[in-house]
Amino acid sequence: MPSGRHSQRIVIAGASSLLGNEVKSLLEESLFATWDLRLVDEEDVAGTLTEAAGEAAFIQRVEEDTFHGARYAFLTGSTLFGKQCLVRAREAGATVIDFSRATLSDPDAAPWFPKIAAITGRSVAKNSKAFTVFSVGGIALASLALTLRPLGLRRLTAVMNRPVSESGREGIEELETQTSQLLSFQSVGQQVFGVQAAFNLLPCFGAESRQDLRANLLEVRAEVSAALADATENAKVAVKLVHAPVFYGTTFSVCADLESGATNEAIVSACRTAGFTLVPSTEPAPSNVTVAGETSIFLQGPQPDPVVRDCWWFWGAGDNLRVPASNGCKLVEWLEA
Repeated sequence: MPSGRHSQRIVIAGASSLLGNEVKSLLEESLFATWDLRLVDEEDVAGTLTEAAGEAAFIQRVEEDTFHGARYAFLTGSTLFGKQCLVRAREAGATVIDFSRATLSDPDAAPWFPKIAAITGRSVAKNSKAFTVFSVGGIALASLALTLRPLGLRRLTAVMNRPVSESGREGIEELETQTSQLLSFQSVGQQVFGVQAAFNLLPCFGAESRQDLRANLLEVRAEVSAALADATENAKVAVKLVHAPVFYGTTFSVCADLESGATNEAIVSACRTAGFTLVPSTEPAPSNVTVAGETSIFLQGPQPDPVVRDCWWFWGAGDNLRVPASNGCKLVEWLEA
């Protein structure tokens, strides 16, 4: 049964995840604080005691009628769980706000971050029934590629540094444990990453790892492709994803080759138009620590390469949980406006 226009129910699927908890907290501080929040998750965490709207609440498992009467379904868990919930949410007529990347391959899902319409020139349909909310990496790369295109972008090459919180609570716990064990001169456990993740930068995890950096990279690339919607422009973007031994915050280094004549002032103006917060040269560069709790992506002013002409370097950072969670809430506010 389709959800009514005046329904005030939101289902958060993946409520026990770090992102799910962040979304719940922001919704409770927003215009939707009085709405009916339903918290659901996978079978192994169903029954977990949490809090919603200031009262004790249990995370429920997904049932046949979980999404009935829901106006919005926030998918904040794993991609596999997101795909399972996606079918039921659509059958119930809920508008899907997808953080899980379950809709990345769906041509009917609208890619979304706050400035996407402004920098693509394409409007976002309010009547879409599914929206794909981008990660920090997807937003940063897509925004730079799109906003630098009028300045003659020839190539954009990026290295994204992935924090362990992208692997959920188990990733955080393993980094904590490994750090403690190494400082105590003990051998480290490798249950999650299959390799020493503490004090270590890595291009891939161990063979027995439950995490797959290449799969994560392809998800970021899919976000960029969806935003660019142009095979020629998409072919100009090259990305490498690296494990960083930090708990929170995505950082990135980007090199952009532009056509001759692009000035620092023009590049800075374009980056501001794309929604980046530019950090003055008199202040320290943004880091995973300084952006904690912030809802925008911070960018150091562009730096020209000392040798290669018309080659510009960018350094940036964003809170990998707060930014997408905030953007998802902004999206629903826009849909309700």
